[in-house]
Amino acid sequence: MIIVFSGTDGAGKSTQIEKLSNKLTLDGKQTVYLWSRGGYTPLISYLKKIVRKLLGNKLPNAGQSKNRDEMLEKKSVSSIWLFLAIVDLILLYGVYVRFLNFTGKVVICDRYVQDTYLDFKNNFPSSFNSESLLWKFLKFFIPKPDFSYLLFVPVKVSQERSLLKNEPFPDSAETLTFRLEKYLDEHLFPSTSYKKIDCQKSIDEVHQEIIKELKFK
Repeated sequence: MIIVFSGTDGAGKSTQIEKLSNKLTLDGKQTVYLWSRGGYTPLISYLKKIVRKLLGNKLPNAGQSKNRDEMLEKKSVSSIWLFLAIVDLILLYGVYVRFLNFTGKVVICDRYVQDTYLDFKNNFPSSFNSESLLWKFLKFFIPKPDFSYLLFVPVKVSQERSLLKNEPFPDSAETLTFRLEKYLDEHLFPSTSYKKIDCQKSIDEVHQEIIKELKFK
């Protein structure tokens, strides 16, 4: 079984994933937690370390910086970065997640391919092409989740919760607004595929909605 959690920053995805994972474990299920974001998976992070060692100071340090932004603005660099990130996601979702699901594990994904679509559209508007053969292959090859949840909160609430968590690289209000609008777009995240939950409710109330959906289906 594959369960996906998407949604805005500060909506409580990590908290709800932990609560759900604990319940499923108590029910005798073997669960595997998987956080993923295009370009920031363990494999890509490992490759970045190797490249940094080879290039030394020519490559910006990890995290947000002016040098990093300037480098990724170059069409040649962003195109290579996107190619590697998409190939990595094909391996991660299409091979690894499929294997875990085949072996009877309950795979709980914190973010999935559609979340990365928003990242790429926002961060690489001139380089990312959702009509490319590689991206279409990724969408075709990845397994379809059994359950998909979309947790969201207003931008102001998201900012307040980021401050409370001392997020090192919080998104701007502009980026948070972009994400929220896209997450609530029925064409991108249809309610027929995603259980959408306003997470201004209490943690237990949200958890009960998630459990109810699992039982209902």
